[in-house]
Amino acid sequence: LQLVESGGGLVQPGGSLRLSCTASGFTLETNAVGWFRQAPGKERESVSCISSVGSTNYADSVKGRFTISRDNAKNTVYLQMNSLVPEDTAVYYCAAAPLSAQIMCTGPQDVMDYWGEGTLVTVSS
Repeated sequence: LQLVESGGGLVQPGGSLRLSCTASGFTLETNAVGWFRQAPGKERESVSCISSVGSTNYADSVKGRFTISRDNAKNTVYLQMNSLVPEDTAVYYCAAAPLSAQIMCTGPQDVMDYWGEGTLVTVSS
């Protein structure tokens, strides 16, 4: 039972990346899935979450730039990141739990059932 993130890398400011979070051994369909990030020297913060029925939540810092979506047939949740800025540099993690999107993104992080290992996003020229 695991979550695996992919799609991270080095991108220039203003560029785009799409992160993927794929589950194996269990279905994401009945879970909310969230993206979180941790920059060097900072606490992990929520970025965006999506509920099992498609409700979404975004951090103010990414609204209008990031889009979360899910493909239940592929057991995968995506985070499309556009107009990236250096402040978006972080390790990005996905998590899953049977919660609402709002609670997942604004509540305590220690209630998640599953966490991925993370994927590094570096925004730099």
